Amino acid sequence: MKKLLLLMALFIAPTVFFAQDAEEAETPKEGWTRGGNAALTFNQSAFNEEWTGGGIGNLSANLLINYDMNLLKGDVIWDNKLIADYGVNKNYGDDSFTKSNDRIELNSLAGKKAWGEYWFYSAYLNAKTQMDRGADGGTHFFSPAYFQGGPGLLWKKSDNLNVNISPAAAKLIVVHSEYTEVGNNQGVIDAFNQAGGYFGVDANASTRFEVGAALRGYYKLDVMKNISMENILALYSNYLEDPQNVDLDYTMNLVMSINKYISANFVFQTIYDDNANRNGFQVREAFGIGVNATF
Repeated sequence: MKKLLLLMALFIAPTVFFAQDAEEAETPKEGWTRGGNAALTFNQSAFNEEWTGGGIGNLSANLLINYDMNLLKGDVIWDNKLIADYGVNKNYGDDSFTKSNDRIELNSLAGKKAWGEYWFYSAYLNAKTQMDRGADGGTHFFSPAYFQGGPGLLWKKSDNLNVNISPAAAKLIVVHSEYTEVGNNQGVIDAFNQAGGYFGVDANASTRFEVGAALRGYYKLDVMKNISMENILALYSNYLEDPQNVDLDYTMNLVMSINKYISANFVFQTIYDDNANRNGFQVREAFGIGVNATF
């Protein structure tokens, strides 16, 4: 729990500091506010036979969709965000493309004014999964799928800055049975469970349920003209098992607009989840230049 509080402080402190220096946001308007963008980026490299430095030519493409739909009605708010991110890669000489990136996530957060200007009673729902099987066969469409939600308190200064704290958050992990069926051999079942199962799901099961504390933070700022940075942080501590092992999921989306239609996009994500059969942090990053559409 100490680690969770420390991570909460590390996120909240700088966001509040920068928010104090930021320009005051316009007065929110009643009703729905919708908006988002889609970015299609490409990367390509090639080498001729005389190139002495080595290397393998490749072609890759990535589609990122980020869409918000928020409602303000009196003292009630309802914020929704959809993120879909999918990429493929092909080395010259290979017969087919392989998946390089795959993520679909929905965040929904409802709040009712509690006290002061920025505090709300809240309830949230988060759902995330993937759309395609991994190249190594270790993942599947909708496997794993994570569902998380619960009541809490929301501090929201604007659509670009908020922190939600939930002391009683439920979490459900759903996996495909083909990865957990180990037969009736008790020794094999015990070994499977001792190894941590499949994303924490025990042998011959397809779900795992947890109850814990969660913090989710969002901060978007303009670093400079035509450069925006979006920060999304999610922390979770499972009361039922190893509460000191705090799950962490942090994503940074950096968009550098060249003009109305062309932009450079950089995505950095790091995950720590001891149920995902990893010994440390998972890290991914992607950078590309491509076509950008705002809607």
